[in-house]
This record gives sequence, C-alpha cells and structure tokens, in this order.
Amino acid sequence: MPVYSFEALTAEGQSRKGVIDADSAKAARGMLRAQALVPIKLEAVGADAAQPPGKDGAQQQGGRRQRRVFNATGLGVWTRQLAGLVSSGLPLERALSSLADEAERENEHQLVATLRAEVNGGSTFARALAQHPQEFSDIFVAVIGAGEQSGNLGLVLERLADDLEEQQALKSKLIGAALYPAIVTVVAMVIVLFLVAYVVPQVAHVFASSKRALPILTVIMIGISNFVRSYGWLLLIALVLAALGGRLALANAVFREKFDAAWLNVPILGKLARSYNTARFASTLAMLSAAGVPILKALQAAADTLSNRALRADALDALVLVREGAPLASALAQKKRFPGLLAMFARLGEQTGQLPVMLQRAAKQLGTEVARRAMQLATLLEPLLIVAMGLAVMLIVLAVLLPIIQLNQLVK
Repeated sequence: MPVYSFEALTAEGQSRKGVIDADSAKAARGMLRAQALVPIKLEAVGADAAQPPGKDGAQQQGGRRQRRVFNATGLGVWTRQLAGLVSSGLPLERALSSLADEAERENEHQLVATLRAEVNGGSTFARALAQHPQEFSDIFVAVIGAGEQSGNLGLVLERLADDLEEQQALKSKLIGAALYPAIVTVVAMVIVLFLVAYVVPQVAHVFASSKRALPILTVIMIGISNFVRSYGWLLLIALVLAALGGRLALANAVFREKFDAAWLNVPILGKLARSYNTARFASTLAMLSAAGVPILKALQAAADTLSNRALRADALDALVLVREGAPLASALAQKKRFPGLLAMFARLGEQTGQLPVMLQRAAKQLGTEVARRAMQLATLLEPLLIVAMGLAVMLIVLAVLLPIIQLNQLVK
C-alpha cells in the first residue's frame, strides 16, 4: 500500500506532521479529514514517490534503476543500531521511529519512515522489508521473518549484523591486500609506456645520423617503440574488444560455469576463491539455520550467495540430496569442490545437535585462511612487482646508455 507523508492542521490550528497508509492521495486526504485534520501538504514517500497515478509500483520500479540508500557498510551499521534498540526492549515501531529521526540523509529517513508506516499498518517487518528488494536481499528478509516467527527478533538482528560486518571485514581485507599490487602495476605500466613511447624515440633520433651499428638491445627497444607508436591504438582496441567479448561470454550460463570450474583449478588463486566462497556459504547457512529457517530454504538462499557458478551448482546438487533424505554433511562431502573442512564441521554439528555453531566455526576458520593467504600473496607480489618494474626500466635505460658508451669509446 502506498505511504504518504503529510502536514496538516488540527482544529486548534496547530501543525502536525507524519505518515499515513492509503490506496491513493485522495483516500489519504479523506482519512486525515476523518481525524479532524486539514491536510496542507501530502507527498508520496519511499518507492512510491515517483510513481505516476494508476501505475503499479512494482512495474514502475522495474522500469528504472533506483539508487540504493544503504551500501554494504551502511546496512551493517543500520542493522546493528536496530538490533541494539530492539534488544533493549524498545518496540519495533519506536525503534524504527528513532532511526528515522536520527537519519542524516533524506532518502534514508524516507525509507525508514516507510518501513515504520507499513509496520504500523499491520504488516510484518519482513514483509515491509520485502517491499524494497533493492535495499534488502532475500536472505536478509528470510532471517528477519524467522526472527519474528520465533519471537527473538533482537537476537536475530544481532546475528545478522555480525554476519554483515564479518563479510564486509573479509571483503575489505581482500581489497586491501590487492590494492597495493594493483597500484604498483598501473604505475609501472604508465612509466614503461612513457619511456618506450617518448624517451626511446628521442634517443633513436639522436643516433640516426651516425652510421654506426647500434647495440642489439637498443635496436630491439627502438623496434618495440616504433610498434607501440604505430600500432598502440590497435592494441588498445583489441584489448577493449577482448574485454567486451569476455564479458559477453561470461553472460552465458554454461560458459560461466565451465570458466568458474576452471578458475578453481588455478594455482593459489583458485584455492583462494574456493575458500572465500565456502566461507560465505557456511556463514549464511549458519545464520539462517540458527534463525530457524528450514534447512532446504536455508541451503537455497546460501547457494545464491556463491559468486562461483561451479560451486553454486554443487550446492544446489547437495540441496537435492538433502531433499531426498541425505544428511547435510554427506551431501556436501560428495561435492569435492567444497573444502573437506566444511563437511567435517557439518558432520560434527549434526552429531552434536549444534549445526549452526559448527557451521559458523567453519566459516570463521575459512575466512581466517582466506585473509592469511591473501596477505601472503600480497606480500609476495609486492617485491616481485617492484623487481619486475626495476628490470624493465633498467633495460630501457641500458638501451639508451649503450650507444652513448659506444660513442665514448670510439672517441677515445
């Protein structure tokens, strides 16, 4: 149901502001008049603000791309704040009202106000969140729904905030580990291209008038320089076309699954991708099962978080085996792409009746391994890149200096 923010006057002439649920703006004004209020200003809020009259909200939302209110970090912070308020005994409606009042941005205020209005109108919190799929994923909504059904919304919100923060921390570590090597690589390429495209031709021009044979390294470097200057734009176009072709190929589901399967076999990087995806899968599965979500639904949702299509296919195959009556540990053990650690912890969890705890331990251990391997790889790459850059610059400098040394010897 659409939500409207209003400003109205009471019978005493006092101004009152708030939000109201109504099928249309006309119905909203009628409801305000029924409360002895005179509407002055009425505006649609949230996802309904930009909908033209008579059009369905979902269709309008699907026809344009909306900018997200929360990024990954912001969603984790907001969930933590809501968890703290609900866990302290504050009713959900008052907690949402407090968060709406404290929102620093207008779009965040409108979103939370819309959620509060929908909850006030009798909707469950999970259903209210589901009306904003661009902000809250299916997993987020499923966990909230399970928390509402079990009566432990505060605890579930705490676990959800923990999971969001852990995923963001792991992603930040991976980005941080890759950032320095990426910067060094870009800087090295820019320097080498500048030397090859500008410095080397100047040297070639200086020694062109001499009838002496140039050193082989200088000849090679001049040839590379001429090639880059003459055909560099063709190389650039070829790289762009290759990137576009690769992107189109990866859009094909069959090719993407084969590519992801091959990627898992790449030394070092394949193991890193396997551990990262498995850590995310185990963490999501642990959170959902702890919240009381049925295991089949939890497996489906956890499989959807896997960015590697080959691992996602294995997770869905495991789902089929569990649906047919197989234990979770046995189903995961049959899929060799998943690390054996996951099946081992799942087996311990099923034997002890503490499956969520054991899955969370597996996720934590795998996440720690991912961070450690990423830091080791970055530590190894940094000196290698610097050495490679130094060698490239040294060869170019030698190509420039060798003719000068040769002429100096002739003069002597």
